[in-house]
Amino acid sequence: MPEKPFLTTRHGVLYQDDAINIMAAIQSNVIDTIFADPPFNLGKDYKNGFNDNLEEHLYFQWCTKWLQEGSRILKPGGAFFVYATPELAIRFGEIMRKRLVFRHWIALTMKGTYRRGNRLYPAHYALLYFTKGEPRVFNPLRVPIPVCRHCGKEIKDYGGHRDKLNPAGLNLTDFWDDTSPNRHAKFKVRHGVNELKLMIPERAILMSTNSGDIVLDPFGGGGSTYQAAEKNHRNWIGVELYDVEHIRKRLTEQFSDSINHMPQFNMSLLWKATKRRNVSL
Repeated sequence: MPEKPFLTTRHGVLYQDDAINIMAAIQSNVIDTIFADPPFNLGKDYKNGFNDNLEEHLYFQWCTKWLQEGSRILKPGGAFFVYATPELAIRFGEIMRKRLVFRHWIALTMKGTYRRGNRLYPAHYALLYFTKGEPRVFNPLRVPIPVCRHCGKEIKDYGGHRDKLNPAGLNLTDFWDDTSPNRHAKFKVRHGVNELKLMIPERAILMSTNSGDIVLDPFGGGGSTYQAAEKNHRNWIGVELYDVEHIRKRLTEQFSDSINHMPQFNMSLLWKATKRRNVSL
């Protein structure tokens, strides 16, 4: 466990550490929402020393550990979102449903039509949404009515009932075609191309938390979840073993007046008693 966090803000704290180390030190039933975008073990070169090419059984042993720890530390009614390829999501879902309640498989469309060998074109990523029992918080979200990017007119006529639609927009469904997942390049670098779009963790956070709730993202990556949490006044705990400097830069650019402030929530209440002296602010 680190003696000090790598970074603090008014709402959050970032640790440069292994995700399972931090999660194992957190007390049970204290986190409101977890958003996880784990490495997919596709053999990509992240250019930071991370090994993305484990033997399959070792990779799923590791995934089982952090999924179990995440389920343990969630509050009753808390939400657990996991972003993955469909192939991984099936495996992750089997692990999660032993402790949590399935709510949605959210499909995020990928643009394109190129077929790969004897398979259909992989046209979506999955965002699993589980809760620990009945959800403590569920905030219905709305999205703008889609319009043609060329002419600017609305795409659908809604069966002649356009005047009945809510002025705030359409209800968010479990099919998101207004954003795109991050693509996997041969070489992963943190320059925006391979980062998770802000909209994805932001929707999960707004849907499942209220202001002041605590969000955990154990795989910081580009820092999208932390930006979404800070922006929307959710408290957050972050973990990233490699790309912490990139996250610092991102948050500093977005929230310069918040950097290095003490978080507005009592971190000491989250840690197991045997660990609290090692994870001080």
